Amino acid sequence: MTAAAARRTALAAQGFATPRPQAEPTRRTVARVWEKTQLLQLDSVSAVVRAHYAPVFSRIGAYDRALLDEAAWSHSVRRPRKLVEYWAHEAAVVPVEDWPLMRWRMGQFRNGRWGGARQVLERSPHLPKDVLEVIREFGACTAGEVEKHLELDRPRSKDHWGWNYSDTKVVCEQLFAIGELSVDKRVGFQRHYDLTERVLPPQVLARRVEEGEAVRELVRRSATALGVGTEADLRDYYRLHRRQTEPAIADLVDAGELEPVLVDGWDKPAYLHTAARTPRRITGAALLCPFDPLIFFRPRAERIFDFHFRIEIYTPEHKRVHGYYVFAFLLDGELVARVDLRAERASGRLLVPGAFAESGWDSPYVAAELARALREMADWLELDVVEVGKRGDFAGPLRNAVRGRARG
Repeated sequence: MTAAAARRTALAAQGFATPRPQAEPTRRTVARVWEKTQLLQLDSVSAVVRAHYAPVFSRIGAYDRALLDEAAWSHSVRRPRKLVEYWAHEAAVVPVEDWPLMRWRMGQFRNGRWGGARQVLERSPHLPKDVLEVIREFGACTAGEVEKHLELDRPRSKDHWGWNYSDTKVVCEQLFAIGELSVDKRVGFQRHYDLTERVLPPQVLARRVEEGEAVRELVRRSATALGVGTEADLRDYYRLHRRQTEPAIADLVDAGELEPVLVDGWDKPAYLHTAARTPRRITGAALLCPFDPLIFFRPRAERIFDFHFRIEIYTPEHKRVHGYYVFAFLLDGELVARVDLRAERASGRLLVPGAFAESGWDSPYVAAELARALREMADWLELDVVEVGKRGDFAGPLRNAVRGRARG
């Protein structure tokens, strides 16, 4: 398989070979995105827009974000919940019916998902029971609301990222990790935890899936979302372990669902989903947030697109190469540029502090298409102005293209 064919296959699997809808996107249109990607990663950074919203915009253009909120964080008889939160590729929303596929992971987290949780459980062994009793009595609560009901003085413990979590928040997260709590809704991006039995349908909650079968299903979903990928690609999508994915891949090859292939320039064998499409060409433009499923596994992005991408949120400002929150720019099937972005809502501006072209792509066409894509994003976020700064080799050409659009 040629590298170009593999790239087009990967893009098609992620929904980039499908024309954007001409009419205003509906619930069904939004649902088709996660049916392609299988999951949407969550992240707390809101420099532009929350991470789970951006991949939908990248694939279908401007849409009402309430449609995604409704799918993940509301429930009614008429419109049942379609997505639920869990640890998939990091924190993510996944289809409700996929939740049982994670039970083996919940079992692994039983003694604490990370060291900080284990320490809290050791010094406050009664706290999980107390938290569950509060939520059972009062319904969906934030960790802060649970603390008020328990009249706690908020002892705090820092985990390895340095978040200043109270013991109650750590326990809520631990109960979420083992599946006893789920996220009923988010308000201001704060999790409101509820008993899982009140969040998920009974038939989903009752389903039991043995680990081997669950992993095989997850690898099948990875392959669907990736189109073609190495064992490491298939493993990373749901953060699995090699000892799990290798037998699962072998089973799927034997079943005729995956086909081993050699891709030109790839240093590892790959596996092609037998239902994957390989279009003759990919057209169109899209801005990809750092947590977009197309690029969130950095070695894959580099292998497929020759695009070296590192998130620099936690890098001191003076050491950043490209910026704090950098979007990759996809144009006609290639990653051709990147832009550091900020949404300054108070002043109605989409700020572009830095703009950088990939080698060989610093053309007027790329600048014009990037300017158009930024204007589309600004309109979606209800921002009036796109303002390009001075940092980066592509800032000047992009600034001129943005001004040209404004004059036009």
